[in-house]
Amino acid sequence: MTGVSPLALGILGSLAAGLLTAVGAAPVLLGHLPSRATRDLSLGFAAGVMLAASFFSLIIPALDAAEPRYDNGAAPAAIVCVAILLGMGAVALMNERLPHEHFRTGREGPEAASLRRVWLFIIAITIHNFPEGLAVGVGFGADGLAGGMPLAIGIGLQNAPEGLAVAVALLGEGYSRGRAWGVAALTGLVEPIGGLLGAGIIALSQPLLPWGLAFAAGAMLYVISHEIIPETHRSGHQNKATLGLSMGLVLMLFLDVWLG
Repeated sequence: MTGVSPLALGILGSLAAGLLTAVGAAPVLLGHLPSRATRDLSLGFAAGVMLAASFFSLIIPALDAAEPRYDNGAAPAAIVCVAILLGMGAVALMNERLPHEHFRTGREGPEAASLRRVWLFIIAITIHNFPEGLAVGVGFGADGLAGGMPLAIGIGLQNAPEGLAVAVALLGEGYSRGRAWGVAALTGLVEPIGGLLGAGIIALSQPLLPWGLAFAAGAMLYVISHEIIPETHRSGHQNKATLGLSMGLVLMLFLDVWLG
C-alpha cells in the first residue's frame, strides 16, 4: 500500500471495517442464531475494542500530537479534553435531534410518525456507526497504515457482533431473513463516509490532528456508554458481557502495539 494517499486509505479502511457488519449478520441467512448470552458476550467484546481504541489509538496519539505545538504545558491536555467532550456532545446532539428507534428502549428524538420503522432503525445505527468510520479515517489521516490499520481491524471485528444484533432485532420485528441481513449490511456503509470526512480533515490541516483524534474518541465513548454496555446488561448476562469487554480491550491493545 506504499504510495497510497491517507485519504484513500481512510476510505478503503473504513469501507472494509463497515463491510464486516454484513459478515456478522450472515447467520440470519443460515437460520442458526446464537443465544442471547452469546450475543451479549459479543457486544461486550465490541465495547472493549472501542474502549481500547478510544484511548490507545486516539486519545494518547492526540496528546502526543498536541504536545510539540504547546511546549508540554497544560494546553495539550486541555485541547484533548475539550475535543473529547465535543465528540460526545456531537453524538448526543444527533441522538436528540434525529428521529430514531432503539430495539428495546423505543423511539427517541423528534416525533416522526411518517417514517417507517425500518428507517428509524437505520438512523439509530447510523448514529452509532458514523463515529467508528470517523475514527478509522482520522487514524489513517494521522499516521498512514501504522495509525489506521489497528483501528480498522479492531472496529471491523466489533462491527460483526453489532451487525448480528441489528439483524436479529429486525427478525424479531417481522422482517424476512434476507431483508434483515440487507438492512444490517447497509448500516455499515455509513462508515466510509465517516472515514472520508476524518481523513480529509486531517489531510487538509495538520493542526487539527489532536482535535480530530480526540473528537473521534469522544464520539465512540458516548456510543459505548449510552448504547452498547446498557444493551449487554439488559438480559442478566452482565458477567459474560464483562468477560467479552475484557477480551476485546486486551485484543485491541495488542493489535495497537503490534501493528501501530
